[in-house]
Amino acid sequence: MKVTVVKVGGAVVEDPLSLEELLGGFCSIPGAKVLVHGGGRMATKVASSLGIETEMVEGRRITSARMLEVVTMVYGGLVAKKIVSSLSVKGVKAISLTGADMCVVKAHRRPPVLMGGRMVDFGYVGDIDSVDAEAVASLISQGTVPVLAPLSFDPEAGTLLNTNADTIASCVASSLAEAGHEVTLVYCFEKRGVLSDPEDEDSIIERITPSSFETLKKDGTVSGGMVPKIQNAVSALDSGVKKVLITSHKDIDGGTVIECD
Repeated sequence: MKVTVVKVGGAVVEDPLSLEELLGGFCSIPGAKVLVHGGGRMATKVASSLGIETEMVEGRRITSARMLEVVTMVYGGLVAKKIVSSLSVKGVKAISLTGADMCVVKAHRRPPVLMGGRMVDFGYVGDIDSVDAEAVASLISQGTVPVLAPLSFDPEAGTLLNTNADTIASCVASSLAEAGHEVTLVYCFEKRGVLSDPEDEDSIIERITPSSFETLKKDGTVSGGMVPKIQNAVSALDSGVKKVLITSHKDIDGGTVIECD
């Protein structure tokens, strides 16, 4: 089975026009598909309205017990149902899932890690152990589009865990590929692709391989949040994913291709 896994970033999700553009392109993708979404900025806004401080370390969210409640409400509720509603209007039968639903994304709580010379406890943040590709494929085979929130599930503790959406998309794509499906992974965000100059939308790097990625990191062309995104893309290729695209929500078929050397 050919499957396209699309991950859409929070900035796109939070803008109604951008989300409609993305979902229009998503609906036009032929064959089986899966949507993975973020929503971090919205979670930060809701947390602030509730008097809950957002704490970040090197761009990563510290997820306290109270913040876990917020991201569960925002990711698994507000954002997920908004997307499913929009897809339903477009005639797409979709279902929103967290990692706990059908135990589809199992994880464990990340242990404290040494960062910047100090130990950092990220709280209720999950590192993925497995994805149930059979469960995902079963939903797809019934004509349903799974819409996955960035929440994994620890079956030992019985708790949801906040998990990076890029990582969930990569793991879902990898799991489906390892199960024998032909998978394309697409990361959609505000930019047209990986840019050699962040200020120039036309400076798209059309092709990146694992070896050229190392060069781009060393010379500073690729930095910040783009580094883990491409790392997730390379990991997916290593697991058998056929192709990875990093592109704009306006052009799902364009952007930067990440492929093997």
